[in-house]
Amino acid sequence: MLVMNKRFFLLFIVTAFVLMGANAAKVVKILAIGNSFSEDAIEQNLHEIADADGVKTIIANLYIPGCSLEHHMKCVNEDLKSYRYRKIGVDGKMQQIDKEQVSKALADEEWDYVSVQQASHFSGVYDTYQPYLKELVAYVKTHTSPKTKIVFHQTWAYANDSKHDGFVKYGNNQLIMYNCILDATRKVIHDCHPDILVPAGTAIQNARTSYIGDRMNRDGYHLNLTYGRYTAACTWYQAIFKKSVVGNKYLPMGMTEAERTVAQKSARAAVKHPFVITKI
Repeated sequence: MLVMNKRFFLLFIVTAFVLMGANAAKVVKILAIGNSFSEDAIEQNLHEIADADGVKTIIANLYIPGCSLEHHMKCVNEDLKSYRYRKIGVDGKMQQIDKEQVSKALADEEWDYVSVQQASHFSGVYDTYQPYLKELVAYVKTHTSPKTKIVFHQTWAYANDSKHDGFVKYGNNQLIMYNCILDATRKVIHDCHPDILVPAGTAIQNARTSYIGDRMNRDGYHLNLTYGRYTAACTWYQAIFKKSVVGNKYLPMGMTEAERTVAQKSARAAVKHPFVITKI
């Protein structure tokens, strides 16, 4: 009897450790190497959307304002302490380190996903992507786990009334800019083979077909602080977790249920059809 009790006790201990390991593995770790557009997309709402669906995350963003792929590679090659590094823990609390390096951020966690993106004004000009994107992806792969997946964050076209200096590259025309972004995205997929595409640009364009219209930005290029940012975060969630975001219960303060519905449907449609505008 005593032997049996010891066996049951040992079985209980082993099972407990296995379950603890399984629970620890459920924390999904996401790092963006980006700029203010990744700030818009993942520094708010993504953690809360995942949490509302029972998914635990660690989400971080390496930020330099307006940073291009070329400048990211300069920072990588010279190991520059040029980034603001913000990390949102499992508890939802954000920590910030100023003057951070890409090398240290990549070593900070065993990342499941690392995203890359182009500066918004160059997002539809593919000649500005290479060779820097290939070099950045190669660097990430050699400094992370073999299981780490590369994410390409497709950003969005500016509002039609945007005063951004870079808008002139697209004739100050939103649809021209969006189509140029799609063309660049196709070339990224062909040349760099990212594991996941987050089509935030298409999601924002989808939402513009709704009653919200061309009000997805707060200054002509950065996203509206509520439904704009929420739409981008929904797209990240749908693309990475491959779970429908439609019906997710998280509602940011200041947003209406109707805006949430538009955002969720826009994101779902974008992930399903990343190169087509879907009327919402």
